[in-house]
Amino acid sequence: MSAAIVGWAHTPFGKQDAETIESLIVRVATDALVDAGITADQVDEIVLGHYNAGFSAQDFTASLVLQADPALRFKPTTRVENACATGSAAVHQGVRAIKAGDAKIVLVVGVEQMTKTPSADIGRFLLKASYLKEEGETTGGFAGVFGQIAAAYFQRHGDQSDALAMIAAKNHKNGVDNPYAQMRKDLGYAFCREESEKNPYVAGPLKRTDCSLVSDGAAAIVLADEETAMGMRRAVGFRGMAHVQDFLPLSRRDILKFDGCTVAWKQALAQAGVTLDDLSFVETHDCFTIAELIEYEAMGLTRQGDGARAIKEGWTQKDGKLPVNVSGGLKAKGHPIGATGVSMHVLSSMQLVGEAPEGMQVHDAKLGGIFNMGGAAVANYVSVLERIK
Repeated sequence: MSAAIVGWAHTPFGKQDAETIESLIVRVATDALVDAGITADQVDEIVLGHYNAGFSAQDFTASLVLQADPALRFKPTTRVENACATGSAAVHQGVRAIKAGDAKIVLVVGVEQMTKTPSADIGRFLLKASYLKEEGETTGGFAGVFGQIAAAYFQRHGDQSDALAMIAAKNHKNGVDNPYAQMRKDLGYAFCREESEKNPYVAGPLKRTDCSLVSDGAAAIVLADEETAMGMRRAVGFRGMAHVQDFLPLSRRDILKFDGCTVAWKQALAQAGVTLDDLSFVETHDCFTIAELIEYEAMGLTRQGDGARAIKEGWTQKDGKLPVNVSGGLKAKGHPIGATGVSMHVLSSMQLVGEAPEGMQVHDAKLGGIFNMGGAAVANYVSVLERIK
């Protein structure tokens, strides 16, 4: 029994001072049910993706979804967490409930509120997604981890500053057309390439424009079994999906290969019976520009060490052979940890049913690929989506 996405909701990402974790959850849960054309009593199960790690004083947040409607009371509800891939972990858990026959309709919500946290604590909370025993003293927190990855990549494959600036510029340009994006400004290549007072180095060779944004936001989807989905007004099916977990310590693997990403893509594409060339677009996890560069290689778009070719030759631009992050990615859209993976599924579904915001719509989109990553390629989730109605 397969699953399909039949409804969704998405808040703007960014600094949301007037919101709370509860209000963000309630907002998207309510709106997603309306979008799917169902009532709360029809929901069989609820999954909440919420990383937290200290960002929210209120923990044990699963039951906050019930605040959206009294009819959700007594529904089985679970909070899941898998670092920055928490949103996709929630989506995949919802799909598994349907495939197991335990539910016909599942409400999946992803949320995070980060901007109310003092800046000194943000890096500490994010660094909890690394192996603290060996990496807990990394200067610059999680940005420092990826700064080390970037430095090692440069040492092995040469200076990639031009390519990283091109990735940043691409994603910021794409973010202009995304009404949910935190930063809707085309910064241009020159600004992203050069160090300046407004674009200082943050960690290693990574500048501010190479790093994703601290964000508040939420997204939600309604999943239904395929039979139920075919009775809805539109439906986006999971043609393939994979979850691969790798070692947590960087010392246990070659961090420049993102092996878990590679395996997840191979498994999901094989399950879908397609190749990377068949995809109309990809939403990938650009927590840092070096991550997107390495993901080009890990997904099989280029050979290892040759990822720069994909951006320099325009392959991943909105009008390229495989548009990547037409939403603006985490770089421009923002990265409220628990919401990111759900957001990727919402925006990809919009693309496939022709409901993406004006200027963001990929022409004749048939198949969409999603890669959501937790930690430094530790939790790796891939979904291949297609419209089935």
